Amino acid sequence: MILIYIPKITQRHKYIFNLFFCEIYKIKFQLTENVDEFKAFDGAKLNYSNNCFEDEIFIESIGLLNEKGINQQEISVILENDIPIFFQSQSKASMPFDVFSASFYLVSRYEEYLPFVKDKYQRFQAESSLAYKNDFLQKPMVNIWTKTLIEEIKQKYPSLKIVHPTYNYISTIDIDNAFYYLEKGFVRSIAGLFRSLFSVDFKAIKERTAVLFGKEKDPYDTYAAQLKLQKEYDLEVIYFILLADYGLNDKNISFTKRKFQLLIKHLADYAQIGIHPSYGSNTNFEKLPKEIKRLEGITKREVTKSRQHFLKLTLPETYNQLADLGITDDYTMGFASAIGFRASICSSFTFYNLDTETILPIKIHPFAVMDATLLYYLNLSPEQSIKQINQLIEQVKNVNGTFISLWHNDTFSNYKQWEGWQSVYKEMVKVAK
Repeated sequence: MILIYIPKITQRHKYIFNLFFCEIYKIKFQLTENVDEFKAFDGAKLNYSNNCFEDEIFIESIGLLNEKGINQQEISVILENDIPIFFQSQSKASMPFDVFSASFYLVSRYEEYLPFVKDKYQRFQAESSLAYKNDFLQKPMVNIWTKTLIEEIKQKYPSLKIVHPTYNYISTIDIDNAFYYLEKGFVRSIAGLFRSLFSVDFKAIKERTAVLFGKEKDPYDTYAAQLKLQKEYDLEVIYFILLADYGLNDKNISFTKRKFQLLIKHLADYAQIGIHPSYGSNTNFEKLPKEIKRLEGITKREVTKSRQHFLKLTLPETYNQLADLGITDDYTMGFASAIGFRASICSSFTFYNLDTETILPIKIHPFAVMDATLLYYLNLSPEQSIKQINQLIEQVKNVNGTFISLWHNDTFSNYKQWEGWQSVYKEMVKVAK
């Protein structure tokens, strides 16, 4: 066991030490406010205060974890041995910065509680983040810092029992639009036909007719290929299904369509299934319980996993609502406009609500890359995308984290804008596995 001295223990202290020593690594630890107990302890110990006592591991506290509420923080990021750090120490410590406060700032998404300029979907933008501005968005800094600290502890206390994390890969797939032509209903199908007529797109008319009459396969019906890859590479896969009422940003087919329901049941036989809360549910909180109930009705299973449609995440409201509805695992933590680590971590972690200074019963699983980011935001080719993805995977493997990718069923189609992209997924899986 490692004994950790803190002059006054707060909820923030309990949260961040649990993250380091229970969620990322597995190390028995105990917190104490008793100086005499700490000094007398004959074993591994860490002093998190403003003064070093003897020759223990000493991390100087800058005070963030003693505060309550959200305050503007003075942050200056510098490089120490090519590693970005901030909240630098003023005295000689085992690490040149307050690793616990810096990690708390990033994983709690502290900056997303402060005023910021929203994008057109009312989201916090990657470009506004500390990680993006200081060029460490594509590095899981919390894992890197934790690994450095654990190595320091292990060197000083070689007999301390440490269970190290193991690398893992999870493939997640969103189904926003299950089929391109099928099951759209009479009105939407006729509207699509007229759009093709007005634009003189006879190829689309011919294709739509062939699919609707069963002569050709729907372009977005890529599920057999997905399941084949899943079996070939022994993948852990989670599907997130949009079951929203039709709306401006929610355009999947109706949950009442039998072919759609059969598809969901079929996927549930081979993979885990989660809800994809609609864009509309962010402003109308009555929508999400209905959507969850729809999925549970189709799969006959409890729904505990979730990822927000459009990655629409408002803190802490989104996680409060999800936790209240029984969601225990969320996979939204990532940016639409940039690849990398939104919370600077590649391990799952429990969420800390800064508004109430409480730990929510919901586990956050951050993803590192999304197909749409590579194509629509970064304008990368398939070849360029593979190179970027490989670099992210290497970062995650270096710290034994979990690499999570976000793909969509239409990306597998090699259809229109996604021509050539099926190979990107396969190459990613080869390296990730």
